[in-house]
Amino acid sequence: MVVQSDSQKHMYFSNKKLKKISQVLVIGVAATGQTACMSQINKKPDTWYARMGGIENRGDTLYICHGFGCEYRTAVPFSQNDKHRLQAILKRGRLSPESERSAISRAVQWQERRVGPVVGSSNDIGGLDMGHGNVKGQMDCIDEATNTTSLLMYASSRGWLKYHRVARPASRGYFLDGKYPHVSAVVVDTTTGIAWVVDSWRLSNGKAPDILHMSRWLTMNSADLENSSCKLVGDENCAMTRVEQ
Repeated sequence: MVVQSDSQKHMYFSNKKLKKISQVLVIGVAATGQTACMSQINKKPDTWYARMGGIENRGDTLYICHGFGCEYRTAVPFSQNDKHRLQAILKRGRLSPESERSAISRAVQWQERRVGPVVGSSNDIGGLDMGHGNVKGQMDCIDEATNTTSLLMYASSRGWLKYHRVARPASRGYFLDGKYPHVSAVVVDTTTGIAWVVDSWRLSNGKAPDILHMSRWLTMNSADLENSSCKLVGDENCAMTRVEQ
């Protein structure tokens, strides 16, 4: 596994990727912090696909982005066994919002392992490895945010999420604030209205995503997460959920 520093992770951006991510982050120049992100996530998730070049789910088929910035989109049909497995994972989270976020963590891990052999992402390197831009199977934060959103939209459309609604991905950093651009999938706890990022970008394929209060995610970088003592599921003080499957 390779986990690079933020300065290394974001050094690779083609003009195409810079244009895409700048479109996502332009709102950050006019507004900052939580207000800007709430403005983003309150938009419909389908606006993300239109802007990023992704493809929305069609029936039981998910279109997995890879190659950085949704350069490639591979159709992955979910079989009956896949649907039963995903439903069973999420059913384990029916007791509370905290348990559902733990189940979401397991579902994201399951999806990455499920699609890996199909799209060639089983060896996807954690973070943005600048040597693998445009390589099939390697994913940047745009790919990861899109794929996680697709999974969560699929689950939501079937009634498998009890405590969360799926929001449009959120962004942070736009160079002018001293931070590098980054985006993540988001769910909103419908019992509290609190937005949580579901960020599978930092670690390699199949690892547990970082699940954080969006307000905390806005201020953290990879070094903060790597050194964090927030390891407890549902720890509201740390506001971080890490569940290894």
